[in-house]
Amino acid sequence: MYQAGYDPRVLIQAHSGIVLFCLGFPDQALARTNAAIAEARKLAHLPYLALSLTGGARLLSLVGDNGALDRRADQLGGVAAEQGFPQWRAQGALYRGWVEVNNGNMAEGISLLRSGSTAYRATGAEAWVPHHIALLARACDIAGQLQEALTLTEDASQIAGRTGEHWLDAELNRYKGQLLLRQGHTEAAEELYRKALSIAQEQGAKLWELRAAASLARLWAEQGRREEACDLLSPVYSWFTEGFDMPDLKEAKALLDTLL
Repeated sequence: MYQAGYDPRVLIQAHSGIVLFCLGFPDQALARTNAAIAEARKLAHLPYLALSLTGGARLLSLVGDNGALDRRADQLGGVAAEQGFPQWRAQGALYRGWVEVNNGNMAEGISLLRSGSTAYRATGAEAWVPHHIALLARACDIAGQLQEALTLTEDASQIAGRTGEHWLDAELNRYKGQLLLRQGHTEAAEELYRKALSIAQEQGAKLWELRAAASLARLWAEQGRREEACDLLSPVYSWFTEGFDMPDLKEAKALLDTLL
């Protein structure tokens, strides 16, 4: 603690939540980030609290729980603004923007995502930038700005390649595939889905593997390759032992039900 400036328990719990999520343990991931926030509150140390709230908001943005993210973004924004923490205040704006996008307030949400990302990078920080840009890309996609979404997704991948932050690589490839598919580039989309699947398998990232398998299975089903689609998705879905209330697991189950 004296050498690093952080309590190791809070730091490890906050960051391991993302690791557990990617590995396919979303319930444990949420429990771990909640424990980090509780520990920070117990210590009454506001930088720890801001850090752990940021980790919690980041995880919720991936899980897809907009109501819980709304509350976390408020808590993070309040602490960061009150204490004058520029990096955490910027991330609070980012996650508030994503909440607004999901609530249908597109203009406000995209504005907050852009300003939050700019403010964050102005501090010199580079960690998590691919994720921030990916959120903005998804917001632009929802707003009908397909080409902007594609450009941003490519930017996020390039930054990840430069900085070595590869935890989101599979998802970035999968999402780019989705965008290209909507432009009619079926072969390119399938290639990216396969690449996403391969990266996820190599990393042991079961959550990203599920998303990639579901995207590829959906494409194959639309092409009449229903048996192949089922054979691909079924074992990945069957691997999971928790998180069945999450959108990812619900959507995969619903897709499987149509294939059986």
